[in-house]
Amino acid sequence: MELDYGWLAALSVALLATGVVAGILAGLLGVGGGIVIVPVLYHLFSLLDIDPSVRMHMAVGTSLATIIPTSIVSARAHHRRGAVDIELLKSWGPAVLVGVLIGTTIGGFVKGQVLTGVFAVVALAVAANMAFRPEGSTVGDHLPDGPWQHAIGVVIGVFSAMMGVGGGTLSVPILGAFSYPIRRAVGTASAIGLIIAVPGAAGFMFAGLDVPARPPASLGYVNLIGFALIVPATVLAAPFGAKIAHTINPGVLRKAFALFLFLTSLRMIYGLVSS
Repeated sequence: MELDYGWLAALSVALLATGVVAGILAGLLGVGGGIVIVPVLYHLFSLLDIDPSVRMHMAVGTSLATIIPTSIVSARAHHRRGAVDIELLKSWGPAVLVGVLIGTTIGGFVKGQVLTGVFAVVALAVAANMAFRPEGSTVGDHLPDGPWQHAIGVVIGVFSAMMGVGGGTLSVPILGAFSYPIRRAVGTASAIGLIIAVPGAAGFMFAGLDVPARPPASLGYVNLIGFALIVPATVLAAPFGAKIAHTINPGVLRKAFALFLFLTSLRMIYGLVSS
């Protein structure tokens, strides 16, 4: 597909705008921005006529790479407000890392439709939970201890790596279900995103080496053009999102999280069934 300068300019603006929205969401919801970046990149790659066999892999890998700097900025902003649970990171970190390694191994080699389906179904389930679970309802007054807590961390790592998201998509509602304060859950999730993104992005880079039909300027399944355009916007916007998270009502924060997940999942389901 031949691209003129006008099309390239429009694409650049779209990627920069995506970065701004993703950065705000990273700070606001602790999701690392991937919940926006993955579907937007997927549809942009569709418009660019990128081969369907690598389209979703490129979206997930590129998203994970952009989450690295965004999570650093977002986690620092939340840490300054005392909203990052360091002890939870120490106990969950190794389990999440194991899950990421498993999820990256699976995600790097399955078909793109599998990744799309995982993204859509998990995002829809989480959105339904956040939207319809009665305010204040929980399944326990604290996280399970020992092996069960580690198992939860592994699950978060597996699905976050396969979805290309930073961890908040799963960790925020799970922590909320165990009576964890929403702002502290969001702040801690932003740090969990870094644990997910670094090995996840590296794994997708490796898995995509020498794979044919990838777009130009790609390192494995990470597109460097998308990375270069999205990252500056997300880094600049993430602190603004973190500031908003500490000024609005927690209930509003929860509904906003559910709305974005719901819209994202519907968009991905549509792309899956119409392909």
